[in-house]
Amino acid sequence: MTRTAHGKRRNVLGALGGIVWLVVVIVPIYWAVLASLRGQEGFFTANPLLPPDAPTLDNYALVLGNDFALYFLNSVIVTVTATTLTLAVSFTAAYAIVRSERRSLRLTFRLFLLGLAIPLQATIIPVYYLIAQAHLYDTLAAIILPSAAFAVPLTVIILVNFLRDIPAELFDSMRADGAGDWRMLWSLALPLARPALTTVMIYDALNVWNGFLFPLILTQSPDQRVLPLALWTFQGQFTVNVPAILAAILLSTLPVLALYIVGRRQLVSGLTAGFGK
Repeated sequence: MTRTAHGKRRNVLGALGGIVWLVVVIVPIYWAVLASLRGQEGFFTANPLLPPDAPTLDNYALVLGNDFALYFLNSVIVTVTATTLTLAVSFTAAYAIVRSERRSLRLTFRLFLLGLAIPLQATIIPVYYLIAQAHLYDTLAAIILPSAAFAVPLTVIILVNFLRDIPAELFDSMRADGAGDWRMLWSLALPLARPALTTVMIYDALNVWNGFLFPLILTQSPDQRVLPLALWTFQGQFTVNVPAILAAILLSTLPVLALYIVGRRQLVSGLTAGFGK
């Protein structure tokens, strides 16, 4: 490390490591963008790191013309519904665990911790059986309900850690004014927990958006496909058309990129505050 004129240390090794990592991340994205603008004929012969001589949007038109809008809409419905359900259940559960003095509710917190130890892949057969018995197989609800259920444990843990940092005097003051638990939940805990809620919302939404196992096992109709499963079918449909596959991948990542750009600050601050103790 070296020192600047103001006496601050320069972390040269850290800066070099950051540059190397940036290159590692940027180069594949750069290649994918260029490849999606190439024609199928010259994809294997052209230099992959040079811009194409005749860029074309035919690959994007091909993808958009193969029910991409339907798959995108299904992913939006599944992600928004599952994330909303997860936040509603997890936030009320976290509030009850933190504010209640009942031992049974505090023991419930250990059950959520146990939920982190159970891998999703180990439960896919029981989940399939339950979904089939509930007559929800091959519906979007078959993806939404398990996705929300498996997101609840980690979401509750993050929210519990955050709500414990809120001074108890604030709740006591509102209770002295006659406020009930629902009023304190809505008027006090919810505004103060907004950074943590933003954090878990982004994290859960990304997991549901990128989910592949539940759509693969619990749906089969083409009109119930979500984007990750649709990308897999694109790979089978356009076996040698790599530019079209990359165009579909880039289109599917645009909402994720937009979500990260909008909520990156809240994501970092929420993680810091949620694990402050």
